[in-house]
Amino acid sequence: MRGCPRLSVPGATLPDMDEQKFMRGRVYGADHEDPDPGPRPGHDYRELVGGPLDGLLLDVTGRPDHQRRESVVLPTEMGRYGHGGRAVYAPRPGDDRRFDWQGDSP
Repeated sequence: MRGCPRLSVPGATLPDMDEQKFMRGRVYGADHEDPDPGPRPGHDYRELVGGPLDGLLLDVTGRPDHQRRESVVLPTEMGRYGHGGRAVYAPRPGDDRRFDWQGDSP
């Protein structure tokens, strides 16, 4: 933006900041009130890439292998259809750790 000064603080860190905790992704479906919405030890996750849920982690713990290779339809209010809408994600070919956004559905 024009007329706005740039802020630069080289080498600075925020006090009492747990950098790893800050960088962790949120888990899809985690309660908004949860003070620690990140991944849990012993769980298996897939990263959602693109679309309204970009960057969230999907917990696939306990799902059979064949279900881990199938598309998922996830309820979300953040997609094209708002309340009641869903986002569709499919496993990325050649990368079993990521699910790519395929589109939104009503």
